[in-house]
Amino acid sequence: MDSDPNGTFVDFAGGVQLLDGDDIRTAVPALLLGVSVSGAAGNLLVLLVLARDFRAGRGSEAKALLASVAAADALLLLLCAPVRALAAYKQAWVLGRFPCATADWFQHSCLVAKTLLLAVSTRAKHTPEPATAAAAAPAQRGSWIAWAAALVWLLSMTLAVPQMLFAALEPRGGALMCVSRVPACASHFMALFYKVYPTAAYVAPVLFTVAYYTKSLHRALNYAPSPRRQSKVTLVLLCLSSTLGLALLPEWGTFTWVRLGYHKPPAGVRLFAQVLVYACSALSPVLLVSMYDDVRRGLAALCSVADACRGGAKAAAAVDGAPPKTTEGNGAELGGGGGANAVLANAEKTFPDVEHFWTGRRNTQVEEEQDPVPWEREEKML
Repeated sequence: MDSDPNGTFVDFAGGVQLLDGDDIRTAVPALLLGVSVSGAAGNLLVLLVLARDFRAGRGSEAKALLASVAAADALLLLLCAPVRALAAYKQAWVLGRFPCATADWFQHSCLVAKTLLLAVSTRAKHTPEPATAAAAAPAQRGSWIAWAAALVWLLSMTLAVPQMLFAALEPRGGALMCVSRVPACASHFMALFYKVYPTAAYVAPVLFTVAYYTKSLHRALNYAPSPRRQSKVTLVLLCLSSTLGLALLPEWGTFTWVRLGYHKPPAGVRLFAQVLVYACSALSPVLLVSMYDDVRRGLAALCSVADACRGGAKAAAAVDGAPPKTTEGNGAELGGGGGANAVLANAEKTFPDVEHFWTGRRNTQVEEEQDPVPWEREEKML
């Protein structure tokens, strides 16, 4: 494949498509799908919790950016991981030309968007603004977050465009392979691009974010008026940034290693890097739920609402399926809603004899000479 006159073979696009051994071909797709399903469910739950907080007026700028990060993780797990799993299982490309051209481009767009969104979160407020300020200028309060998120996604998609331009389908052994091949006319430019791109998209944002939150955590613990609240939120964002940097290091390392023309890394290293990318996206909801109090309380509230709805459904099913009951006194059958209404109507009635009995004796005072239980008085006197 390297001797093709149309360009220099760089790498497989859309995942590794040549694996030896049936065990690996089965284990890798199963692992990718398992991580994809569990991680996507967790990120969707985080999105529901954050949306509920915004509807209740407990939103903040940091929560808006965290929702964007959770959306990027969900897209990465739902759209990119199954493509890699299918390519590893089939050992060929069966999805067509357009998915081949956009597979690596979309994955890199999501990865770059995550690192840049976490870097932008350093300028976001972590606590909700007062109601007066929110009511006074709601447009100014949330406009910069929307613009920042839109610019981050636009920049990340633009930086990953070369991953889409040089992807193509090539036949090999009776099957099609999705590969990335750089033409000779663009080789010098791409050699420079592959040195600048990882630095601008991964190294610089991650180092800046981790350094900023480390300094902010030290300041919050020592000088903040409410150190416990601020240090918790800062610690959550620091853990997210550090986990992202460590988990994406093998992926970006192999990416740069391959494209700078060195010897190809082992297939095991590349597969480990792919799995670690999706495991990082699946681990983010776990960190938020375990360390972020607002997300944990919101998830508990969602679970209680779900339990209440399930309990109400079970009670309604039990009432609808209950057998008719009969009363012991008059033998009348009570079934469904009509019998319940009859019981309530009878309970509200007051029998006239009983009413006369209690009315005639209401507020009745007993004189000492007319003590109805004189023996109790005698015992007290003794």
